[in-house]
Amino acid sequence: MSIHRLYLIALCIGVASCTKDKTDYEAEISTEVPEHYAFEEAVSFGSEGYGISIEALNGTFYKGYNEIRLTVTDAQTGEPADVSTVTFLPVMSRTDGSSSSGPHRYELVYEPDDNRFSGYAVFTDESRPDGTWEFYIDFTVGDQTHAVKQSITVEQQANKNLNMTAFTGDDGEQYVIALVAPQRPKVAENELVAGIYRYNDPAGPAGTFPDPAQFSYTEANDYTLLLDPRMPEPSMGNHSSPNNKNLTQQSDGLYYGVVNYTMTGNWTLNFILVNPQGKILKGTEVPTDFTPGVEGVKSELYIDILF
Repeated sequence: MSIHRLYLIALCIGVASCTKDKTDYEAEISTEVPEHYAFEEAVSFGSEGYGISIEALNGTFYKGYNEIRLTVTDAQTGEPADVSTVTFLPVMSRTDGSSSSGPHRYELVYEPDDNRFSGYAVFTDESRPDGTWEFYIDFTVGDQTHAVKQSITVEQQANKNLNMTAFTGDDGEQYVIALVAPQRPKVAENELVAGIYRYNDPAGPAGTFPDPAQFSYTEANDYTLLLDPRMPEPSMGNHSSPNNKNLTQQSDGLYYGVVNYTMTGNWTLNFILVNPQGKILKGTEVPTDFTPGVEGVKSELYIDILF
């Protein structure tokens, strides 16, 4: 079993244990929900006569899902370089010698209208003293490939509407679900967007570090994410809402559904993940009982949000 797989299992156990603590609902309700819609430069660096700039929302990398935009320019002219391909690998290295990644687009997509490359990264943890993130980027100009490495900082995700979870499915595979939208929901029917990813166990021993095969993820295709939103705090009795829609995959690889929030406050998105063959991989049905005065029961697979 790879070091990366062991780390994911430990992460899943840690997430599960933390959710057992009683929630301070009153403190959470008063929390201001941030949202960011502008892309700004998050990091820039130079290499062998070229400048590389990477943008993210708010100019910050956060734990969870991050859309990224990368440009390469000629350092002398400041003009866009004639880049044919860009590969992108985020890796977290720890002081104990272990390393891991998160779901990401390894081969970035060229957008000719903007002379940039786009992709995403799901950071499974924020930067900390015993764990640092680095980008390993290869880009090709003409017949020459340039390899660069850059340290970056990943901040804690302050917006619970963009939370994520990692877990082991009943098929033994490691999965990550990361919320993408909405950043700030409304008291209404909201389009709910999430990424669902599966870790690819390496077929052989690791090659030269960082070997992309050791850090590979696949978008989970043609799954269904069943949704049952509830308000779990005791005063709300774990009630749900009508007109919710399960999440299914669309052409961009992300999963889309509808969540109907009937009021502001703490909500739990209870999920059941079903594979293309109809098998439940994770998650349990939530009782329909109205339970005033008692904290609501949650699915085996869930994400807490707040707005």
